[in-house]
Amino acid sequence: MSSRRKFLTQLTAATGAFTFFPLTNKAFAHEAEHRFQQFQSLNDVDAMQDEDFWGWIKEQFTVSPNLLNLNNGGVSPQPKVVQDAHIRFYQFSNEAPSYYMWRTLDEGREGLRGKLAELAGCNAEELAINRNATEGLNTVIFGLNLKAGDEVVLTKQDYPNMINAWKQREKRDGIKLVWLNLNLPEENEEVIVQQYVNAFTSKTKIVHVTHLINWTGQFLPIRKIADEAHKRGIEVIGDGAHSFAHTDFKIPDLGCDYFATSLHKWLCAPFGSGLLWIKKEKIKNIWALLSNDKPDGEDIRKFETLGTRSFASEMAIGNAVDFHNVMGSKRKEERLRYLTDYWTSRVSDLKRVSFLQPKTKHMYCALANIAIEGMKPAEFASTLHSKYKIHTVAIDWENIHGTRVTPHVYTSTKDMDRLVKAVREMLG
Repeated sequence: MSSRRKFLTQLTAATGAFTFFPLTNKAFAHEAEHRFQQFQSLNDVDAMQDEDFWGWIKEQFTVSPNLLNLNNGGVSPQPKVVQDAHIRFYQFSNEAPSYYMWRTLDEGREGLRGKLAELAGCNAEELAINRNATEGLNTVIFGLNLKAGDEVVLTKQDYPNMINAWKQREKRDGIKLVWLNLNLPEENEEVIVQQYVNAFTSKTKIVHVTHLINWTGQFLPIRKIADEAHKRGIEVIGDGAHSFAHTDFKIPDLGCDYFATSLHKWLCAPFGSGLLWIKKEKIKNIWALLSNDKPDGEDIRKFETLGTRSFASEMAIGNAVDFHNVMGSKRKEERLRYLTDYWTSRVSDLKRVSFLQPKTKHMYCALANIAIEGMKPAEFASTLHSKYKIHTVAIDWENIHGTRVTPHVYTSTKDMDRLVKAVREMLG
């Protein structure tokens, strides 16, 4: 019993760089600390290209050696230390589910909340742990007090689940959706901002902004859009499904009122894990999506009334944060952008090739989209898979037509050489 109490104490106090590793794998915690110290001694350029360190990162994943996965934008694999933590917490739960799930792991959520808040740069009382960006954004979309005639500005390039959620509110409540059709890539941020501003009217209540367009890899100037919206009394919802733990930023700095993300993408947390952030003074204005005794209360935890869920999956998020911290947000971002630059620069000379992500450094990172003149995206992606065993995804959405390529931290330059060789062979 004393060991169980110690376990609970550790979970509750779990903040800092590496606090979940020792709970599940002390040997790995020691190795990770050693690697971290070595990595920190490097300058930024050497760190970005240190294949020894990034090779060690690759070794921590159990990805297939045969299929080269370059669709990490959909969902990312977890390093083995996260998988092992998931299994351990799952087995722990099964010793006495109603006791260890509800009285131990459930209380451990507070330590996890604090750890995620530290990574996100926000107040822990503004952060709810849920299952994905879709759930978090739906919570806000259906929790807002909107009435018939209220206007919401969004784009045709937003994520389909969010578009459908807004269409449902339109159909049910008579709100008005004001659509933008972005022409991407766009290097001039002011052009994008002005499109949003031109759509604002005295009836606009909400602007929905996708931080990173998943189809092309373009970052939108979300802070500039938010500042313009707030000048007009308009609230801002940020869809950060693809940006969180991908690039180095703190959620409050984006200027949003509401923000949600999936942690099973760039953080490499267990499948079906996410977070919702709401500015403290706004929490009371959002009705809980699922039943709660105080659905209009001020406690962020009202959004976590999900009933029985996978506590094991949830608690293993802590190990994913620890793993992320070995690299650090800034250097992880730089490595991911380096991989994009590495492969795109080696095929950009081909006459039929064009790219749908911007060229400006801070406006893209790991997501890239390649278009081949005279070849449909599905044909290109299919050939990459069937002939070269490279997994990508064809994009045919609105005015965007290309093949999305998304490496991750476990992707090596040799892996990208494999893609480059395949593209050059396909195009002669």
